[in-house]
Amino acid sequence: MASFEALLRTLKTWGQWGPDDEKGTLNYITPEIRRRAAGLVRQGKTFSLSIPIRHGSGPQAGGARINPLHLMTATGCDPTPRIDLGLNTRYVDDLLVMMVQGGTQWDALCHVYYDDRLYNGFAATQIDSRGAHRGGIDKVHADFVSRGVLLDVARAQGVDCLPAGYAITTADLEATASRQGVQVVAGDIVLIRTGQMSTVGDFASWEVFRGREAGLHWETAEWLHARRVAAVAADNSMVEATGQLPNVWVPFHMLALCNLGLHLGEFWYLEALAADCAADGVWECMLVAQALPIAGGTGSPVNPLALK
Repeated sequence: MASFEALLRTLKTWGQWGPDDEKGTLNYITPEIRRRAAGLVRQGKTFSLSIPIRHGSGPQAGGARINPLHLMTATGCDPTPRIDLGLNTRYVDDLLVMMVQGGTQWDALCHVYYDDRLYNGFAATQIDSRGAHRGGIDKVHADFVSRGVLLDVARAQGVDCLPAGYAITTADLEATASRQGVQVVAGDIVLIRTGQMSTVGDFASWEVFRGREAGLHWETAEWLHARRVAAVAADNSMVEATGQLPNVWVPFHMLALCNLGLHLGEFWYLEALAADCAADGVWECMLVAQALPIAGGTGSPVNPLALK
């Protein structure tokens, strides 16, 4: 606990990009980095890294968050249309209700704070009933385009899924990168595969997924900071491993979102991409993962696309 608290006091980027910055480490992604990322598209392959949005089904177990509600407001079974379109023409329509962080998503920088301060020192009172006036996802919704690097930690350790609660260390990340022959550099969006999504099959059963999850150890925040990583996403529910410190539930979130301004992506589906990377030995891609421009949003659903 003492080493975590010491790191919490010292590992910060507040003020690095000015007192009004709300982009955080996404500032590392330059036009030149995006131009080079576009050059990684060599085969024309695309991989969606999103889980399905299904009515009443998904990774949420209830309580603080619910799974999506998808409701039809006009169907092909309706006896009469609400609007007469002429010549016996009909339409169908539907409604979607979901948590902004209920499925594959980005956390905004305002999502986690401590000691009443958000990233870059903004007061937590800047988030009220109207939304986040600082650090909201709308401030960066168009910025998630860069080189994506997949670190398949599970495969590097020879397992389909890492053990429950396994905390991925800096040594694990370096060993995985070395095994894959890939380097993590400034402006990268790093994708961490724990294998957790391999437990959900056709996305019909989430019970195993919702147990204790493997994920990043809080110490890896230093490694990511040193490499000027732009954002991190993983195939689990909160990027970090569960149960790392007594009575501190999200130590990595505290370091990443609040201290570093490092956006986190959760519930990303990496299985198909990982299989392709293992087959051709190419662990990098162009990643396009734009958020929705939700004004004052604390996060956003996303359909990330990896292009190879």
